[in-house]
Amino acid sequence: MSPPDWSGALIYLAAFAGGYLLGSIPFGLLLAKLAGLGDLRQIGSGNIGATNVLRAGSKLLAALTLLLDAAKGTAAVLLAAHWGETAAMLAGLGAFLGHVFPVWLGFRGGKGVATYIGVLLGLYWPAAAAFGAVWLILAFATRYSSLAALVASGASVAVLAATSQWPLAALLLLLTVLLYIRHAGNIGRLARGEEARIGERKV
Repeated sequence: MSPPDWSGALIYLAAFAGGYLLGSIPFGLLLAKLAGLGDLRQIGSGNIGATNVLRAGSKLLAALTLLLDAAKGTAAVLLAAHWGETAAMLAGLGAFLGHVFPVWLGFRGGKGVATYIGVLLGLYWPAAAAFGAVWLILAFATRYSSLAALVASGASVAVLAATSQWPLAALLLLLTVLLYIRHAGNIGRLARGEEARIGERKV
């Protein structure tokens, strides 16, 4: 009887772990500190993502944070894609979880929107385009970043399901559920009419 071949399992584990480590890089926190804006965790909403960098007072750094947080999701997927779609999906899952639960920050990270977009871009760009379109329309109309992201994430899952991308739809459904959980406070504030709008400083 030949011994079991663990190479596939090791590849999947490495893809997930590599994605997690890449996703756990807190770009918003690092950029804000380098720019002298202080500790993002003590500013505004306390989130380490681009929206809170904007509240801290820097549009340029907010845009850069958004790009870098998205890029780490895309990079994780594309690097792992060499070993197939399953490895790419596991790397994407790892990147998202790394951003939301980074080991370096006591597992207290961002809400995951930018990294979600980056993962989606790497796995299936038409769904990422749908996310972007829905987000832009709702963000422009309501100026609620959280509402736009929540609706756009649901639209992305719908696009994947409509195109019969079932494994990807299942993964993105999981990420969307986690996204909603991370936005539980925002959902409550939206319901009460207390959610901060884009461009507002939360004090």
